[in-house]
Amino acid sequence: MSTPPPELVSYLESVPTPHILIDPRYRILAANAAYRRQFGTGASVIGRTCHEVSHHFERPCDQSGESCPMAMARESGQRERVLHLHHTAHGEAYVNIELVPLANAQGEQAFFVEKMEELHGAEGMQSQHGLVGRSPAFRKMLELVSRVGPSKAAVLLVGESGTGKELVARAIHEASPRARSPLVVVECSSLTETLFESELFGHERGAFTGATASKAGLVESASGGTLFLDEVGDIPLSMQVKLLRLLETGTYRRVGSTALRQADIRIVSATHRDLATRVASGLFREDLLHRLGVFPIRLPPLRERMEDLPLLVQSLLSRVAPDRAFSISEEGMAQLMRYPFSGNIRELRNVLERLTLLCEGDVATAAHVDMALGASLVLQGRDAVVAPPAARALLRNPTLRESDNAAFLATVSQHRGTKPELAAKLGISERSLYRRLKAIRLDGGAR
Repeated sequence: MSTPPPELVSYLESVPTPHILIDPRYRILAANAAYRRQFGTGASVIGRTCHEVSHHFERPCDQSGESCPMAMARESGQRERVLHLHHTAHGEAYVNIELVPLANAQGEQAFFVEKMEELHGAEGMQSQHGLVGRSPAFRKMLELVSRVGPSKAAVLLVGESGTGKELVARAIHEASPRARSPLVVVECSSLTETLFESELFGHERGAFTGATASKAGLVESASGGTLFLDEVGDIPLSMQVKLLRLLETGTYRRVGSTALRQADIRIVSATHRDLATRVASGLFREDLLHRLGVFPIRLPPLRERMEDLPLLVQSLLSRVAPDRAFSISEEGMAQLMRYPFSGNIRELRNVLERLTLLCEGDVATAAHVDMALGASLVLQGRDAVVAPPAARALLRNPTLRESDNAAFLATVSQHRGTKPELAAKLGISERSLYRRLKAIRLDGGAR
């Protein structure tokens, strides 16, 4: 094993952030005190390979389905950075890796210095707080979060409702130098045009009827930290120019004041709307879109990261039923995995909360899951009974939807029971069954 220069080892020991020194054969030559405190697992890491310590891999990362910063540095000859899921003394955690190659007198890459910083607000295991996931779609998003977090760039989060945009905004905030200052959330969709300017920028006493005292706005409350504009696509067009001025100049005025104030904030915004379409329709300023979207991040819907569902279920159950040792059977979990979850993680949480109410014991069965999912049909405007197999069929099998009369007719013709039983099989109420039978002149086709 190579002998590292003593002065290099001494330097790493003095650095306050976790660092290790690696040779070209992936063997760890030195680990500083900060690394041992944060990532030490009890056993010494000296002489072991970095991929075995960090990932429990027998082979290097790039041969085990991960990106390898050493392989990247060997090719580029320069500093490289990746996001990895590491084993630590406290379980698995997402860690930013920054690797620097060091050349010897002959110009050969002799050593590699690896700096590690845990990405706060995201977990690769069950967690009561923050983002949770391990899927490729989730990790791709998280890689972008880790890249932009330490910067000053404005970030635009784009994704369907219920995908966790506020949690991602918090992860960006916690990965930034502003983490010790506040993250202030602005619910843009709840602010009327008359309230928006006052809430965002504040007002002076007497600025309008009812303004009996001066009031600081949310921009001022977020000073030194991050201002999160949730559902930014709903900002009134007349107010967008004032927000644009804030982004362009870093200044604003309270309502009723001529004095310019300096804003010390970082802007993160989010929307479920197609802002490009709103720009084309004249509902959103194109220049504001470009200011907000310096670094856009797409949040994947739950259907694109279903392998994360068991982890999400564990984490959400710890929130909705913190005092119960509640779990879901294998059959029930399989049913959840087949459900489309158009409402994403928010809908999953609702389903799990229903489960804890429907199940008296500590293990939710497939029947409990069916009832909880069946209730979602009501929210989707479908006149459905909470019937186990029927709910699943109506949701997942397009041949049983009302638009497909051929499949409906086939089910009716093969049925040998009563009309209530037929309605249950189809996952609709008896009234809906009669209405549909009448519509296609088949009344009397079932006993």
